[in-house]
Amino acid sequence: MIRRLSLAVAAALLAGTPLAAQDASAIAGRYRAQADSLIRAATADSAAWLRIAEMVDRFGPRFSGTPELEAAIDWTVEQMRADGLENVHTEPVMVPRWVRGEESAALVQPRAVGLHMLGLGGSVGTPAEGIEAEVLVVGSFDELQSRAGEARGRIVLFDVPFTSYGQTVQYRSRGAVEAARVGAVASLIRSVGPFGMQSPHTGSLRYNDSVPPIPAAALSMEDAMLLRRMQARGERPRVRLRMGAHTLPDAPSRNVIAELRGRERPDEVVVLGGHIDSWDVAPGAMDDAGGCVAAWEAVRLMARLGLRPRRTVRVVLWTNEENGLRGGNAYRDAHRGEVENHVLAIESDEGVFAPTGFGFTGTDAAFQVAQGIGALLAPIGAGTVNRGGGGADIGPIMALGVPGMGLEVDGSRYFWYHHTAADTPDKLDPRDVARSVAAMAVMAWVAAEMPERLPFGSGTPAN
Repeated sequence: MIRRLSLAVAAALLAGTPLAAQDASAIAGRYRAQADSLIRAATADSAAWLRIAEMVDRFGPRFSGTPELEAAIDWTVEQMRADGLENVHTEPVMVPRWVRGEESAALVQPRAVGLHMLGLGGSVGTPAEGIEAEVLVVGSFDELQSRAGEARGRIVLFDVPFTSYGQTVQYRSRGAVEAARVGAVASLIRSVGPFGMQSPHTGSLRYNDSVPPIPAAALSMEDAMLLRRMQARGERPRVRLRMGAHTLPDAPSRNVIAELRGRERPDEVVVLGGHIDSWDVAPGAMDDAGGCVAAWEAVRLMARLGLRPRRTVRVVLWTNEENGLRGGNAYRDAHRGEVENHVLAIESDEGVFAPTGFGFTGTDAAFQVAQGIGALLAPIGAGTVNRGGGGADIGPIMALGVPGMGLEVDGSRYFWYHHTAADTPDKLDPRDVARSVAAMAVMAWVAAEMPERLPFGSGTPAN
């Protein structure tokens, strides 16, 4: 009797203690059974991988403004309703419409050979006859400045080896502007990635009103290195570039939303999702059909297991992450009046490879809770919660104070295929996908189920 009373008192005290003050073992002990059931259900089969493959195989690349993206959205809504998810609907978003057109690049001197290239998203096109000019190969912005006198009238190639995405991608985003400043007629980059096999990678660039826009494209790693070797031998490589790229008026698209409504506090929301669009050349299995399906499957499993949490869990599949972020901004604007009821936002946009945990941005108190939830994922190797994380699509609401998390995975192969035609389902292991679903499901369900919500506030700037 004394022991029972002591346990009852302890439980009462625990329930009245702010969750931020509870250690990881207390959170793990309270929710272990439900977490284990979600993990078992997620890892019992290959349902998530099969759904990724069906989306990718059925619709192919899902670029903003295309019929393929809108057809994929219609199919997703239909499937979500068939799964029994609640409040399935779309919200309108106007998205940019960039068209690649016909394009090619060829070395014409010192020998004639076609080059492997992809125009960068948002680039202007060349004249119909193309641009033919000598190439100046540089390895950094500093080198370009030191050789600015050689750049006028030439095509500048930034041959920059991949170190990290954050460091190397600046040549994709800023290269055309910096080349235009010194009088170049076009800008090329070595594709942003650590692995080649003659696969060029696309991605967005940014222009600046202070200089005229010039055509910009990516070459394969091997072709960029070829031109550098030629220049190093004293040869003067000459390239002909043709690009039919152009921009059309904005087009209508949609964010996809589905929910499992909370049983006690339905107005409080945990959001999780990924982006449904992909680049025009990329089937987008890793980036980001996998993230979409991981979130979708996480909520489907909660419903299937009868695990209806206190708060609402909301799946959002954002549109136009790749070349505009219009979906993330539109979601923020449509839900600004309820943003303080957003308890947590979780995004998966790094590929659904083997999950290692989450990166978290929020207050210190919220971080402690997130670490406690993370401990439930130790059995599948996803128990680590690090400081700093989020995602592009949840960035707009994180900036308003919503705590944010990004699923972290073994990304050693992600940039091999990023923004290329090789981003196909075979690059994903069904077991890794299943564990990613489990990680998303446990984190979202516990955050939505706890008696006390995570403290509101970003704590540190959103990533």
